[in-house]
Amino acid sequence: MPASTRQRCRAGLTALIALAATFALSTGTASAADTWTETGSDRADPLTESQGLTSVEVPANSANRYTGIGTIPVSVSSRGWNHVGDPDESYDGYYVEPYQADSGTAKMYRVQAPDGTWSEYTHTLASGEALNNSWDAISPDSQYMLSGEYGTMTRFLVFPTPGADKSTSPSVNLPLASVVNLDHAVRDVQGCDFTGATTLLCSSDDPDGSLFGYTKPLLQIDLSAKPGTGNVTGHVTALRQLPLRSSCSGTYEVEGIDYDRRTGTLRVIVMSPGFCILTDSKTYKFTRS
Repeated sequence: MPASTRQRCRAGLTALIALAATFALSTGTASAADTWTETGSDRADPLTESQGLTSVEVPANSANRYTGIGTIPVSVSSRGWNHVGDPDESYDGYYVEPYQADSGTAKMYRVQAPDGTWSEYTHTLASGEALNNSWDAISPDSQYMLSGEYGTMTRFLVFPTPGADKSTSPSVNLPLASVVNLDHAVRDVQGCDFTGATTLLCSSDDPDGSLFGYTKPLLQIDLSAKPGTGNVTGHVTALRQLPLRSSCSGTYEVEGIDYDRRTGTLRVIVMSPGFCILTDSKTYKFTRS
């Protein structure tokens, strides 16, 4: 083959590869290596296990923790904090639950320290910030906490981790530290958890399916750097549709997510439609393959 022909072929191949890469980035389609395989499930109680969950490392041998309407203390709900989202616990033992109210100008994070004491950290909404408070995810170094707004969004919020970051105090406003700017819109994210210093897995309750080609996706977010005081970018990849199985037909609701680094197990709550929310809602388990 003449040199000029080989050069044209190589140029054409390079262009095709670049086009394919651009398409994959723009659609957020996962590569074949990003595979999470379902390995089992447990029944999810609609009162106490219907919003979120987290694995617990401190103290050792602790049971997993769940949230639902039945886990909200009366002393909290009586003050208007009537919705709890998907919680997380830092590797050094700070457990954080996200709360929201039906109206107002703030959201709340309820924190249990490693010594068992509880405290509440309130964040006054910044300009343009949504009231809802669906989840929190604590970075592996414990210093920063990501949190999400419901609806169609192109960012996650970043805060100093209440309690774990010693600059925070229940007596002062929990400040917004920075944001994660997403390169692809996400919709109705119900939970995220770190699987590494710059990688998260997120559960989306997206009922529409137009963003990634299917509803209720499991998402991977790869950050350009560790979260901190400066904004970072997040590359969004859709990995798979979460399980939608029930004896009833209708609308499912995907809820919280947890990654247990000790076992490599991913767990996601999916609440069943209609009456079956009481009977066959599940926490599904996955492993990377």
